[in-house]
Amino acid sequence: MSKAARGFLQTLTADQKAEVVHSLSDSLRFDWHFVPRDRAGLNLKRMTQPQRKAAMKMIEVVMSDQGFQQVEQIIDLEHVLRVLESRPPNDTRRDPENYAFLIFGDPASKNPWGWRVEGHHISLHFTIIDGHVSFTPGFLGSNPGHVLIDVPQKGVRVQGKEEDLGFQLLASFTEDQKKKIVLGAKSPYEIFSLNKRQVEGMDKLEGLAMKDMTPPQQELFKQLLTLYLNRYHITLKNQQMAQLEKAGLGNLHFAWIGNTTLKMGKNEGHYYRIQGPTLLIEFDNTQNDANHIHTVVRDLTDDFGEDLLKLHYEKAHQPKK
Repeated sequence: MSKAARGFLQTLTADQKAEVVHSLSDSLRFDWHFVPRDRAGLNLKRMTQPQRKAAMKMIEVVMSDQGFQQVEQIIDLEHVLRVLESRPPNDTRRDPENYAFLIFGDPASKNPWGWRVEGHHISLHFTIIDGHVSFTPGFLGSNPGHVLIDVPQKGVRVQGKEEDLGFQLLASFTEDQKKKIVLGAKSPYEIFSLNKRQVEGMDKLEGLAMKDMTPPQQELFKQLLTLYLNRYHITLKNQQMAQLEKAGLGNLHFAWIGNTTLKMGKNEGHYYRIQGPTLLIEFDNTQNDANHIHTVVRDLTDDFGEDLLKLHYEKAHQPKK
């Protein structure tokens, strides 16, 4: 990751570096969102081809093949939105080139540093502290969730597996189990964690714990969980799994709100989440007649690497023996 970041910086001019590089303590690091907006940093539109290649390499290094493909497909959906909304080719609201890169700190040093790539429906954050990588928040969305119009991308469901497996897991539960799992009939308009620096108001574990599921249900639940972690490089996935196992996989809960039957092309809003002491995963498909998906992975103990950074700085200021 450090090599890829340094390689990207080497392609930039002095003025571009001034836009891209900020202090790790800069509050800009926590100013994140997944909606179309003007973004700090250097976006793809203002990069040369070698710079774009080096920027995308940064993403490729930290994601799995599956995750990197999703990122590319989400960017490509901006072309679909231009057609859906009858926007001109030079439109800047639905813009496949408005994905911006920021680096916080110095990737060539041994000090903590981090970086972010962000644009419509993509907000990926990585913080490196003493060899440990925090890779949350990690937001990926897709609009349309299912491309139905006559374009080259017709039929694409970037997050179809996340949706289908969620419904498959829900269908495996008995009616008594669903009484615990289904929290309401109307899906929320948006994920509950939103774009906040820290997850708030979600301290209560709701739904059904994995330890209370049957073995086949637990297997489906694990498949859904790992589908989200498989977006990332295997080292990062294994790091998160080790943390979850330490906290107790059985303590992870599954909860659902909204429509409980998948009806392709004429769906109704639905939402689910996986939540435990250390992890929150949210899936929401409510907007645009339930054809607009938002998903996020949050680390409830170490988003943005904040807890690890605190520990790092506390150790740095301890008196030497």
